[in-house]
Amino acid sequence: MLSVSALGVSAALVATLAPVQGQASSHREAPLVATTPSLDNTDLYAFVSPDATDTVTMVANWQPFEEPNGGPNFYPFAPLTAHDINIDNNGDAKPDITYRWTFSTTYQNTNSFLYNTGAVSSLTDPDLNVRQTYSLQRITPGGTRTIVHGGPVAPSFTGVASMPDYAALSDAAVTSAGHGAKSFAGQSDDAFFADLRVFDLLYGGDLSKVGQDTLKGYNVNTIALQVPKADLALKGDATGNPVVGIWTTTSRMGADMDGKPGKLQQVSRLGMPLVNEVVVPLRKKNRFNADKPQDDAQFGDYVTDPEVPKLIKAIYGIPAPAAPRNDLVEVFLTGVCKACPGPVDADLNSQLVNKDVNKKWFVPSEQLRLNMAVAPAMNPNRLGVIGGDLAGFPNGRRLADDVIDVTLQAAEGILLPDPPEAVKTLGDGVDANSAGFRSSFPYVALPNQMSVNQN
Repeated sequence: MLSVSALGVSAALVATLAPVQGQASSHREAPLVATTPSLDNTDLYAFVSPDATDTVTMVANWQPFEEPNGGPNFYPFAPLTAHDINIDNNGDAKPDITYRWTFSTTYQNTNSFLYNTGAVSSLTDPDLNVRQTYSLQRITPGGTRTIVHGGPVAPSFTGVASMPDYAALSDAAVTSAGHGAKSFAGQSDDAFFADLRVFDLLYGGDLSKVGQDTLKGYNVNTIALQVPKADLALKGDATGNPVVGIWTTTSRMGADMDGKPGKLQQVSRLGMPLVNEVVVPLRKKNRFNADKPQDDAQFGDYVTDPEVPKLIKAIYGIPAPAAPRNDLVEVFLTGVCKACPGPVDADLNSQLVNKDVNKKWFVPSEQLRLNMAVAPAMNPNRLGVIGGDLAGFPNGRRLADDVIDVTLQAAEGILLPDPPEAVKTLGDGVDANSAGFRSSFPYVALPNQMSVNQN
């Protein structure tokens, strides 16, 4: 049996990995993403667990557009790579907690070209030729603690003949992370639903032709973590300090100019959906992915004076709200608050809610903000906060939240006083995921098995 460790590689191998700056995240939105899709962090979700309300679930996806029948190598998690979920619980835009997954790959039979050499009935089945495991660390300023060692990864779904009960394989990959926490790593259906023809001049100037779910049938690699709220909250006080900021990063082992092993280098970053995709301009996308949230002031002008409303005005004649757009600063950078513009009469996920923080506002930065004190909705609204459901996006993000419609309406001023009626109907015509989600952790839908182009 041959083994390749996630980060403990030889100097010779590391030396072949030249430093990569600003790799893309969120479905290939930055220029360099096509070269290394396994490093592409596509989406981040965070929500109070609906069936375990004393916990929070975070879901992060990598490697977009996984065609189900993309063998023979299919879609392993990237080795030599740190897959991180970062938590800011005091509002300074710096990580107070980092959960880090690193992956190792083993091969049972390198004389075969097959991912599996027979029907697979368990994660340790001898016929599962390519296997991955992971280490999960919890990193804080006080030190690093390994909370999962040798965690099993659910394999890519190679088909019903090879994996007749894939659901059992996926469920078997749910692993205890201690103290009431759970971890999962494996393939799933891509939960992001959208008509991505938005990039064809905003649906070609004809909103009657929207409604095709571009992501339907594709899979992604998923990491999920469910932890008690106190594990995330400042001073462990989820009642007094319920608001946290969350973002993901991908960091790859590089090499210095002499070819010697280098340090982990951040190559992908994602918090709020669509910010780097449709807010940050092309020339800054790679920089955004390489930078840290604490330095996001450099991108502030693109939020307060965004391009999308101007395009909508030019193509569809809908007036663009006047800049500066402080309502969008609230949505994307600081959190929703009572004193902010808009119809939400509550300190929802701003820093004003946290009692142990002696500052009025979060440091403006691109993070997914979550108020852990807001209970899950009995009848969730796909439009989240703008639909009157304070448990939804942009207060965290649930798997079924329609972030395309919310973002389009927010860009056109839905959170401003008296928005035009036309703004309330803007959307891409794709209102739900094509696959049903699970009712318990890790919640994501099982991966697709049929080819995307199969009728």
